[in-house]
Amino acid sequence: MILLKSPAEIAKMEAASRIVAEILAEIQTRVKPGVETRELDELAEELCRRHRVQPAFKGYRGYPASLCVSVNEEVVHGIPGPRKLKAGDLVSLDFGVRRDGYYGDAAVTLAVGEVSPQARLLMKATEESLYAAIDRARPGNRLSDLSHATQTVVESYGFSVIRQFVGHGIGRSLHEDPQIPNFGPPGRGPILKPGMTLAIEPMTAAGSWEVKILADGWTAVTQDGSLAAHFEHTVAVTEKGPLILSRI
Repeated sequence: MILLKSPAEIAKMEAASRIVAEILAEIQTRVKPGVETRELDELAEELCRRHRVQPAFKGYRGYPASLCVSVNEEVVHGIPGPRKLKAGDLVSLDFGVRRDGYYGDAAVTLAVGEVSPQARLLMKATEESLYAAIDRARPGNRLSDLSHATQTVVESYGFSVIRQFVGHGIGRSLHEDPQIPNFGPPGRGPILKPGMTLAIEPMTAAGSWEVKILADGWTAVTQDGSLAAHFEHTVAVTEKGPLILSRI
């Protein structure tokens, strides 16, 4: 069941999502060679306390951290730990909070120092595909119009969209209906209506879209070891078009 949100509920989600964006922006300033990924998670927790919000991920289905930190071939759900970032890495930060009963969720991929031209292009393609999907989050469009937009942009660059993980509805729960694949033909699925709130999140790979889960039970990596990227915004469908809630 897709739950439509009132303007008051969307305002609460925007408040939560803006805190997500502010915290991610501060974490980004700490991303540099030599930093341990667990230091970024510790900072995320400290900032949650400062903003008086609850981290959305910690404890969710047993996830042990507040921040997902995925490096290079890691697609999503990378668990922070003693790993040190190094120049040339790609690092994806996925983060959410709960505030006043509502969730916000966002993700960004960053370059650590100088990275390869392929890495730069993968980030560009993934972020571009996110905004192409967001642009289609308008009343009267179909849900798969977003999926098709993502796939079209990513594949135009010669990259792949991950198929095992998808975007989702969001609101009082971190994950609500509907699921939002990042691939597929247009013109299918539910008709978009004002009040829908969506976490749109393309995940991509420089090589094959196939992934595997590591022994920790969480970290998803590309099977072929190719680089991965991940961008995400929490978005509301409104009469006037898409409203990005997770933007400072």
